[in-house]
Amino acid sequence: MSRNVLIDMSKISERIRYVGVNDLEKTLFEGVWPLPFGISYNSYLIVDKKIALIDTVGEGFEKEYLEKIREEIGDRVINYLIVNHMEPDHSSLISLVLDIYPGILIVADAKAVPMLKGYYGLSEDDVLIVRDGDRLNLGSCDLTFHMTPMVHWPETMMTWLGTEKTLFTGDAFGTFGALNHGITDSEYRCGCSLDCTCSCHDDSWDENDGESCDCQEFDEGGKCTHYCSEGFKHSKADAFEMYRNEMIRYYSNIIGKYGGAVQSAMNKIAPLPVERICSTHGPVWEKNMKDVMALYDRLSRYETEPGVCIVYGSMYGNTAEAARSLDRELSALGIPTALHNLNVENTSSALRDVFRYDTIAVGSPTCNGGIFPPIEAFMHALAARSIKGRRFFAFGSYTWAAASVRMLNDYASKHGFTLLNDGISFAQAYTPEKCDMASVARQIASLTKH
Repeated sequence: MSRNVLIDMSKISERIRYVGVNDLEKTLFEGVWPLPFGISYNSYLIVDKKIALIDTVGEGFEKEYLEKIREEIGDRVINYLIVNHMEPDHSSLISLVLDIYPGILIVADAKAVPMLKGYYGLSEDDVLIVRDGDRLNLGSCDLTFHMTPMVHWPETMMTWLGTEKTLFTGDAFGTFGALNHGITDSEYRCGCSLDCTCSCHDDSWDENDGESCDCQEFDEGGKCTHYCSEGFKHSKADAFEMYRNEMIRYYSNIIGKYGGAVQSAMNKIAPLPVERICSTHGPVWEKNMKDVMALYDRLSRYETEPGVCIVYGSMYGNTAEAARSLDRELSALGIPTALHNLNVENTSSALRDVFRYDTIAVGSPTCNGGIFPPIEAFMHALAARSIKGRRFFAFGSYTWAAASVRMLNDYASKHGFTLLNDGISFAQAYTPEKCDMASVARQIASLTKH
């Protein structure tokens, strides 16, 4: 079985069918965020007396998408296209669906109408506009619509299928990472999006049979512990644990600014007896649904755990050495850290860890009388996410005139961070005497709740 193709398990329930696709070619999501494990574009059919299609997929998957739909419903027509979210990775094939099923009626929030017109030339006459609490009958079941504006576009809504206790949530509760060995988390065995020689996840796998595993790496109980890439573990691992880091990275980069809107949405859906979440990216959450919702609740409240996200850029290695020194001193005191070099890294993982830890340490040399460009871009990204309740520490080297630390502190104060101290600005080469990171580490440790 190919490791790069979603296995054929489209039936989620008697009424719900999965017709989404994997994208393993795209390297940057929205042209910005790296996709080391690919991404899925999820679309769903609700099959009743009438048929509803919930969202479409991104362009480039036209043939595969239509084939999946026809495999599920044959020559039957689709009566409704539910548009929960208008981003092109979910709406790009609307025109194709309208061509194939000309009698279909689009169902969307009023705020989606200008986008449907702008993207696809549609008018209000082509759309059944729904409002909060409106119902749509498909025969033996009803769909109910809940408006969730700014999660994370203004037109977003969620669709509730009460008979299946299933909530279709758009991008909410989604994650980076393609689907490879199951659609629902209940059936998941492997989250790897890369080719791998480990066979322990095949149908014949026996967790106590070492001979069925190619990698020969086992724990004391005989289970395979092979990792084919960071964060994605073979064996019958919990899907939530496989996707957790990528889910946080997705949230922090895509939705992170809109914590208040996420909280409003979660309060709105709280009375619903949800047992299954169908997002537009990542697994269908069943077994891990409560864990996923708890994570979203924590992230959208900007809650933290003790630790330091150290983010730096360096021109000649001096600020880099200061960052590594701080990392060593904190680690020696038992303080969790995440070290990010933005000379070579995309900002997405740093933003993920900013959402995780209660302290941010940012290092930048003075460059042309200002902040080093990669760090300046990071500070802009930080400000854009309206992050609350973080301590902030600035450090950096300079040659003839110090500016970066002062400017970093000004930036942090303006956007609501609590300054740990005045920061450390040191001239030319790094030395422990110029840059006393041991004292900073002790100060952080004294404020850390164990």
